[in-house]
Amino acid sequence: MLVLSRREKERIVFPDLGVTVEVVSIVGNRARLGVQAPREIRVLRHEIAENEVHGSQPVGDRRSLSHEFRNVLQEVTFAARLAREQLRAGEAETAAETIDGLLARLAGLSRELAAQREPSRPQPAAPRLRKALLVDDNQNERRLLESYLRLKGYDVAVAGDGADALDYLRTHDRPDFVLLDMLMPRVDGPNALGRIRRDPELRDLKVFAVSGTQPEQLGVATGPGGVDCWFQKPVDPEELVQVMERTLTA
Repeated sequence: MLVLSRREKERIVFPDLGVTVEVVSIVGNRARLGVQAPREIRVLRHEIAENEVHGSQPVGDRRSLSHEFRNVLQEVTFAARLAREQLRAGEAETAAETIDGLLARLAGLSRELAAQREPSRPQPAAPRLRKALLVDDNQNERRLLESYLRLKGYDVAVAGDGADALDYLRTHDRPDFVLLDMLMPRVDGPNALGRIRRDPELRDLKVFAVSGTQPEQLGVATGPGGVDCWFQKPVDPEELVQVMERTLTA
């Protein structure tokens, strides 16, 4: 799943832009990032980009930038510098929130660019939104994965533990997927899974485990009577969505 506290060699992907950001190394409060992008997308350090926008870039090129795009560049510059200073000040959690907002802004820009590349055509009727119930007691992880799934076209409901998840399933329309953490307070993942499989109206729900544990540690089966698929954290959200899509079309 998408977690902003990335480890070395882990990546953040903007598929619509064709851009991949990889954490090359982390030393103290400084992270080295590698950026892969298509040839037509320029990747610059912020101080060079600032010179181009505000100084050395030809006037004609500067004028061709839309007002909206200038605002985005300014926001990215402010957010990057703010996050750097927050890290230097030891405010890692606040810096993560700043980076979270920066990534959301870039994702929005990605969608806008993708929409501009699409030729105008009559739009078909909107398909039914796919639904997912995300169950995890870690609020930050839950919020990040929820945001990612929404960007991928899912209608997402959330629950803080198995008890809340069971209440939701009894009082709402069935989701297409339940993404279930295993170690949670009150009703944990294995117990919630057991109750789902024993309920005639819920037993055929697609349940994916998204957990830091392994199935053999908890005695949870993968297959009939257990979870449909097991994803061990840290999870690549792109891979998770691909499996969900394949499951829906199988």
